[in-house]
Formats: sequence, structure tokens, C-alpha cells
Amino acid sequence: MDDLIFNLKSILKNSKNLVFFGGAGVSTESNIPDFRSKNGLYNAVSKYGFPPEEILSRTFFEKHTNIFYKYYRENMLNLDALPNKAHEALAKLEHMGILKAIITQNIDGLHQLAGSTNVIELHGSVHRNYCRRCSKFFEAAHVKNTTNIPTCDDCGGIIKPDVVLYEESLNFENIDSAIKYIENADTLIIGGTSLAVYPAASFINYFRGNTLVLINKSSTPYDKLADLVINGAIGDVLSKATNFEVE
Repeated sequence: MDDLIFNLKSILKNSKNLVFFGGAGVSTESNIPDFRSKNGLYNAVSKYGFPPEEILSRTFFEKHTNIFYKYYRENMLNLDALPNKAHEALAKLEHMGILKAIITQNIDGLHQLAGSTNVIELHGSVHRNYCRRCSKFFEAAHVKNTTNIPTCDDCGGIIKPDVVLYEESLNFENIDSAIKYIENADTLIIGGTSLAVYPAASFINYFRGNTLVLINKSSTPYDKLADLVINGAIGDVLSKATNFEVE
């Protein structure tokens, strides 16, 4: 592992245009569960009477809004979570001028809380919530502290989180921006994701740079394409690899 960390550190030092693409595994060290691992949300026995994939769909939100919000509050609104070593290391790389963008599938806002500023949130954010009738903005704490279906205090409309549910499309501007950053990157690090969620997983196909790095606890379908593969906890890996100063 030490040799792999040394190689990653060398790659970071020599990168001029680094982009990071991350998934749920980036936030598991902040005690936010992922979806597809052995202990992930999708493998847990549902107490809600429906599988999580169905609950987190647009159709379910429309038909069973009350159950959706019960699940959402208990499983998706981890508002006490704090950034971990992975978030902090990536923020450091941005401040050093090495990292140009973070592209994330996460909706927890921890990258921004750690200090990163250029974060493309492919699946939205729990921190943005809007009334479907008048578009009034509500913070995540408001949704967390309500019971049943949260409604607007101005017009009575139902509040919806600005997160991409199943059956909904990703924001086209975010897709375009993510692809452009990946196309122009000299180094692409993909971390904390099984690369199983499309279309986001297909973004790797736009990379034309020099070095592809994959950091994940388990193998991915793209390991054979990578220049460096590290199987380990991403927080530990990145914190050790970023233990240097710009010369």
C-alpha cells in the first residue's frame, strides 16, 4: 500500500489539471451509508413496506409522499455528518491549485462544508428544497424538523427536495460541465463508487488525459483501464497522498 500511496502522491504533484469524480463511498467515513455495499441502504430489510429503489422514485413520491418523506428523513437527511479526511484532502488539493473540479453523485453537501468551491452535484442536494407551487426555498433542517408531508408556509404547496429521483433526468447543464472538465483533465481520480450508476458511470469514457486513478474498497468494471488502482479507504488514501506542499 505504501508504494501505491507514493505513486499517487507523485501523480498529484505532477498534475496541472486534476478532476475528481466520486460516489457514496466518499461519505461512508462520515457515517453516511452507501447504497450497494453489503451494509448499504439497498441491502437493508425495508421497514416501510417497499424497497428503497421504489421509494426513491418520482412515481412513489407522487403516489406515496408521506412514506417517501418518512424514509427520506430517516435515511437521507444526515445533517449532523461532518466532512472526513477524503473531503478535506480534496479541498486541500483545490486550494493548492491542482484540483479543478469535483464531480459528485452525493447529495450531502460535505464537499462544500470541507471548503471545496467548484462542486458539480449530479444528483442534486438535500440542502436545496423548493415549494412545487411557488418555488420558495427551504433549508434541509426545515424538512428534517417537519412531520408528515412538508408544505410551504406561504402557499401550502408540497415541498420537494432538489435531488434526482429514479425516473428523473440529470440536469443537462451539470452533465455538460462534468464532461467538459473530464475531457480537459490531465488526471482523473475516480473514488468511492462502483461505477454502476448510469449515465454518470459512462463519463469515464470522455477522459483523454494521461493518468486514470481508481480508489475504491472493492474492484470496479473499469479497473483494467486504470493506470493506478488502490483498494482501500479513500479518506486514508487521499490524506496520506496529499501530505505535501506545492513547491
